[in-house]
Amino acid sequence: MSKLKKVVILGATGSVGSQSLDVIRDHQDSFEVFGVTANSNVNKMLQICSEFKPKYVVLADTKASSLLKEKLKSLRLKTEVLQGDKALQELSSNSESDIVISAIVGSAGLKPTLAAIEKGKRVLLANKESLVISGSIMMDAADKCNAEILPVDSEHNAIFQCLPSGYKVGVEPNSVSRLILTASGGPFLSKSLTDLGSVTPEQACAHPNWDMGAKISVDSATMMNKGFEVIEAYWLFKVDLEKIEVIVHPQSIVHSMVEYIDGSMIAHMAVHDMRLPIAFGLGWPARVKKAVPSLDLHQLSKLEFIAPDVKRFPCLQYAFDALNAGGATPAMLNAANEVAVAAFLQGQIKFIDISKIIDAVLQHFGNYKAGSLEEIMIADEKARCYADAVVRGRNIG
Repeated sequence: MSKLKKVVILGATGSVGSQSLDVIRDHQDSFEVFGVTANSNVNKMLQICSEFKPKYVVLADTKASSLLKEKLKSLRLKTEVLQGDKALQELSSNSESDIVISAIVGSAGLKPTLAAIEKGKRVLLANKESLVISGSIMMDAADKCNAEILPVDSEHNAIFQCLPSGYKVGVEPNSVSRLILTASGGPFLSKSLTDLGSVTPEQACAHPNWDMGAKISVDSATMMNKGFEVIEAYWLFKVDLEKIEVIVHPQSIVHSMVEYIDGSMIAHMAVHDMRLPIAFGLGWPARVKKAVPSLDLHQLSKLEFIAPDVKRFPCLQYAFDALNAGGATPAMLNAANEVAVAAFLQGQIKFIDISKIIDAVLQHFGNYKAGSLEEIMIADEKARCYADAVVRGRNIG
């Protein structure tokens, strides 16, 4: 009997974290949950601990951590509860674990993901913001520490599967002319620019195909999520930015495509279910049996492919521009977006103001140069402060 692979899930109570637990639940002969993390969701974490009995839990919130300790003790569960950023990084780099699933949303996932990479772990990367903020630093660390980064975003996982056998993330692939990222277009694909001014947070979070958290759903609705994926693809696959394209595919059946220099194109097709790329990453190079239902080709009436409209969804173009600018500009793009999306979800600004706030930040700071992680985080904080000032001052334009 082969040794069970021990898995740490960063962001276990979120959408990707929950679906990771689904995969492990169905394959307990191959994987076990070693550690889980969350912000403050005590009830959900208690359910996870009761079922999977991880060795460690890390909660960011102090009060939630204390409450979880009491509840676990009353149930006589031996899971050790830790608290704070330091504990989060220590769990990510714990020598007993084999795989770390990075599913924390936003910049909060950067340091624990980097800690796992620096320990040479296999990292299943769902936290795209880590690469957006510090792509060069993370990929250099992966190369130096011999870490395996396997993308969990469905688009990047699809590209990985379409690249030549034996391909290693972080190396420029041979004979490739284009990487084509597909985008669903989100819930507002057919809305006019005028109509976008009145959409609500509830409407923005109602993604037509994918089950995601609020922040990622809004990012999908603005197409910033796809912009982040462009930056992520640039660092993961080491191709020139000119070779990365985005095409809107509302059915979310073709998850992405790779075109080769001879004109042939390989596409990855499957039902839209995040458990598939999660299972692929857990089992790679082997495949996990029946992670998701089979695709019924007879039920497909049509597959559409549409050019993205950057006038209605300018966030996509901002991502290309930020990557071209280099330095800390992508980190500032992400910081401004996090502030703007939070303000929208709280009803402080309109949906169309999200892109305006991001543009204001990028215009204010220009091509902000930074090399070290410390310098990037300083730039990140400056961008947040400026974006917050724009939100509070309503000086959006």
